[in-house]
Amino acid sequence: MNETSDFNPARLVLARQRRGWTKKSLADATSLSGKTISLYENGDLTPSNESLSSIAQALNFPLAFFTGADTDAPTDENASFRSFSRMTSGQKFSALAAGGIAYMLSDWIDAKFQLPIVSVPDCSGMDPEAAAEAVRAEWGMGQLPIKNLVHLLELKGVRVFSLAEETSQVNAFSCWRRGVTPFVFLNTQKSAEASRFDAAHELGHLVLHRHGSNKGKEVENEANAFASAFLMPKQSILAQGWGCRSVKDVIRMKKIWNVSAMALAYRLHKAGILTEWVYRSFCIDLASMGARTSEPDPSPRETSQVLQKVLGYARDQGKSLGAIANELCVSVNDLNPILFGMAPVAISGVGGTALGPKRVAELRLVKA
Repeated sequence: MNETSDFNPARLVLARQRRGWTKKSLADATSLSGKTISLYENGDLTPSNESLSSIAQALNFPLAFFTGADTDAPTDENASFRSFSRMTSGQKFSALAAGGIAYMLSDWIDAKFQLPIVSVPDCSGMDPEAAAEAVRAEWGMGQLPIKNLVHLLELKGVRVFSLAEETSQVNAFSCWRRGVTPFVFLNTQKSAEASRFDAAHELGHLVLHRHGSNKGKEVENEANAFASAFLMPKQSILAQGWGCRSVKDVIRMKKIWNVSAMALAYRLHKAGILTEWVYRSFCIDLASMGARTSEPDPSPRETSQVLQKVLGYARDQGKSLGAIANELCVSVNDLNPILFGMAPVAISGVGGTALGPKRVAELRLVKA
C-alpha cells in the first residue's frame, strides 16, 4: 500500500482532539491499533492512503486536511482555562483544537483583509483595579459605560471567536498566539451579560498575566476584579450607584453598565454602597428570582463585527461558507460554531451555501 505523501502528524492530533476522541477511540473506529495511531501522531510512521482515508472518514475531516501545512492551536499551557472548571480533559482539548481551526480562519482573514493592529497594554504586576483604569485611560474611554465590548476588543486588535462547545462546562478562554496576537473565545451558551463579563475577564488575563501564569485561584480572582472594575468604573459606580436601594433598582440600573444583576450588586458592595447585610439580602432575592441561571431583563448578545463584515463581504463576492471551508480543508460544520451563530442561509441561484445577510464590505471598525 502506498504511503500518503505530505502527511502532517500535527493535523491528525488536532482532528482527533477536536472530536474529543482518545487514541483508542480512533483505533476502534478504524480497525487500526492504538500503537499505530501513536506512531502516526508522533511522526514515526506514515499512514497508507487506505489508512488515512479510514481515519478521515471516522473523524469526519476532509482527506486534504491531513496533508496541509503546519498549523498551531492554543495549548493547555498558554490558554487561560480556569483550573477549577468542571470540564473534562476531553472537553478541554476539543475546545483547544477548535481554537486551532479558529487560528486557520484568522490566518485566512489576515491574508485578505487589513484588521486593526494590536493595542493591548501590558499591565503585568499591577493591581487589577489600577490596571482597569490604566487600560481605560490608554484607550481614551474615561468613565463611560462600554456599549459593545466585543467590538471594542476587535478595535484594539483582539481576535474574538465563539466557543464551539455546546456546554456551559467549558468556560471562555484567551491566549496570546506566538506572543503577539491576542485571542478570546466566548461561550455563547451563557447569558449575554455573563458572556460579556467573560470577555472582560479574559481581557484581564491578557493584560495582567501575559508573561506569567494564567491559572490558579489567585489569577482568576485578579481577572474577575479587573473585569468588574473595567465594566463598572469606580467613579461611575459612586456617581450613580447610590440610587440602588432595592433589587428592582439593581435590575433597572444594570442596563447602564450592561452587566448582570449579580455582578452589579457585588460591585456596589465592594464600592461601599451596599452593606454586607443588604448585599446578601439582594443576592438571596436575586437567586430566588432565578438570576443565577437566567438573567432578568436580559440584554442583546454581542457578536463579532469583524466576522460579520468578513462573511458579509464574502457573500457579496459570491463566495459561500462552503468555499471558505474548502480553502481551509475543513467542513462547514467546523466553522459554523466559532462564528457566533451567524449561520449561512441558502440563496437560490448561488452555488453552495451563501453567506447572509448582506453586509457592507468596509472592514474598518467603528469605536465601541
